[in-house]
Amino acid sequence: MADTLNYRIDVSGPAGERFDEILTPAAVDFVARLDNAFAGRRRELLDARRRRRERLASGEERLDFLPETARIRNDESWTVAAPAPGLEDRRVEITGPTDRKMTVNALNSGAKVWLADFEDALAPTWQNVIGGQLNLYDAIRRNIDFTTEGGKRYVIGDEPATIVARPRGWHLVEKHIRIDGRPVSASLVDFGLYFFHNARQLLARGSGPYFYLPKLESHHEARLWNDVFRFAQRELGIPQGTIRATVLIETITAAFEMDEILYELREHAAGLNAGRWDYIFSVIKNFADAGADFVLPDRAQVTMTVPFMRAYTELLVRTCHKRGAHAIGGMAAFIPSRDPDVNARALEKVRQDKEREAGDGFDGSWVAHPGLVPVCREVFDAVLGGWPNQLGKLREDVVVTAEDLLDVASAGGEVTESGLRQNINVALRYVDSWLRGTGAAAIFDLMEDAATAEISRCQVWQWIRNGTKLADGTAVTHELVERLLDEELAGVRADLGDGNRLDEAREIFVESALGEKLPNFFTTAAYARHLTDCR
Repeated sequence: MADTLNYRIDVSGPAGERFDEILTPAAVDFVARLDNAFAGRRRELLDARRRRRERLASGEERLDFLPETARIRNDESWTVAAPAPGLEDRRVEITGPTDRKMTVNALNSGAKVWLADFEDALAPTWQNVIGGQLNLYDAIRRNIDFTTEGGKRYVIGDEPATIVARPRGWHLVEKHIRIDGRPVSASLVDFGLYFFHNARQLLARGSGPYFYLPKLESHHEARLWNDVFRFAQRELGIPQGTIRATVLIETITAAFEMDEILYELREHAAGLNAGRWDYIFSVIKNFADAGADFVLPDRAQVTMTVPFMRAYTELLVRTCHKRGAHAIGGMAAFIPSRDPDVNARALEKVRQDKEREAGDGFDGSWVAHPGLVPVCREVFDAVLGGWPNQLGKLREDVVVTAEDLLDVASAGGEVTESGLRQNINVALRYVDSWLRGTGAAAIFDLMEDAATAEISRCQVWQWIRNGTKLADGTAVTHELVERLLDEELAGVRADLGDGNRLDEAREIFVESALGEKLPNFFTTAAYARHLTDCR
């Protein structure tokens, strides 16, 4: 506990080995100054999100490109900052949580960039949050290793990936750090601790403090981040424009404001990323009450080739390259299997996905496992040749309308009992893993993060609300889902054995998928109730 100037800071998380190296009085005070400066605006923007979602749900508002910002979209003269050192070539990016093993493996994976994730791939336990900061602190100083149970030691190689940290989204708080009794923004905790400890060290090594920004829903939220960056650089005496940020376009509302988001961040912008799974989650969540035209089929059938998803990704490439920003493709989540036939089929799908992205003009793409780095790199090598990116591919042939982005019915497909069971099963498995402290979970040969559970439970809610018929004509009802939930729970319980937290996972699923109202995120209430004692 500390009194600084005229506010009181309480750090209540349990002590861990070397945590005091991260939670220094100066670092915690820096986070407190960030939160004091921006907490009010953050709350106002979250209120604006809520009101807009209510207008969309009631039909009072229909999404469209903003008339008040047409001048920004139509102005051909502005561009974002030039690529920063270590971000000129982003042909392969690997994503993953900031645990010690992943830190070493990701940096040695051969990828150009590692997205060091404090967000959807990290269960936000206090140990994970501060331990992850400590792992990055050590990695940046080349003072990290990892030893397997078999005794094999891994250290960082001579050409590690560039680190790009992803803080948690604006909607989340960190309950273990409070100012005058209120919890601090989790975004500012993750950003602030990382920037405070590492910005100068990164610059000395010829890199810089780089970030991925998740879950943005408007250019006003991008403006808030830009002001945070300016404040942080000024406070620590870092030159303005040093920070670089890549924004995940993973909400349907942000898809209508790509130009504006880049404009607000232009002195710090590095690019946009097609966050495909959260984007699908956002579509379902925002139009869950909008009727049959917005009901999506089984999750596996919503591929990147369906028209409304193609419109979103092609618009992203065109927007980025028009402004000199990198366009980064979506996640390949496959985990290499010991079964050669499974491997061959999955790797061919990954190759086709990356060939589509490279052909569309993306400058690079994401993988979730080091085993996928070679195939992604091979595909982009073939297209890029000796160039570091495709910024010269302007995609002026692309014309995307609001109707194209909202043509959810273009996905086609059907809802099946198998798809319904899959949603229930995967949600239970993921939430169980998350409750046990693992936010990147291997489930059925895929590396799943929180977006998986979000899609799964939102689809179930939407199907019930709309009385959706399964392929065999059966209506999706509460009663049907509750029966299938009990059946799937029994199977998962038998599979996972002792030590699981499936009873709590079931409770979270029921609350977030079967209630009268659809929660915006399952993680907010679940974090407060299950991952912290600071309630």
